[in-house]
Amino acid sequence: MNIYDFDKTIYDGDSTADFILYCAGRYKKPFIWAFPTFFAFVSYALGIKTKTQFKERMYGFLRMIPNVDAAVSDFWDGHEKNILEYYRKQRREDDIIISASPEFLLKPICERLGVKRLIASRVDSRTGRYTGENCWGAEKVRRLKEKYGIESCERFYSDSFSDTPLAEIAEKAYIVRRNTLTPWEEFKKK
Repeated sequence: MNIYDFDKTIYDGDSTADFILYCAGRYKKPFIWAFPTFFAFVSYALGIKTKTQFKERMYGFLRMIPNVDAAVSDFWDGHEKNILEYYRKQRREDDIIISASPEFLLKPICERLGVKRLIASRVDSRTGRYTGENCWGAEKVRRLKEKYGIESCERFYSDSFSDTPLAEIAEKAYIVRRNTLTPWEEFKKK
């Protein structure tokens, strides 16, 4: 079984940022939310707010989107092409995707790709509120054990060393740069 991060690993870009930009172009009203988000980011950068608190503020724009499910579906109609070719070629039935991006955003693309197992940040698509911790770093390993009882995997793929806790439970781990895969340990030496 292989485990993948999503953004910049099997998706060329940051799906959350792309979705926010997509919504900014399609729905003007939600982006009065930009100012409170900016101040929440500054508070996070100064250590006053947690990453989860900052992201909750960022996702607050969802309250002003009339039909988030339809917006997500339309978004993937135009952005599914950003799934990297290496992943399309090696996708397996037992793959697991683990991401800090919100579950409501990734579930539809996982269904399109035939990926049955997804672990992502639990964010209410109507309110932007988290119903758990941001699925990042060691939280990914905790959630993997909690949801599937899995403590190891054959291969792990990510674009970021923040995923080192998952790399440590893999027989082989790779850093992904677009369609280029580099063994984790080899990349660390660069």
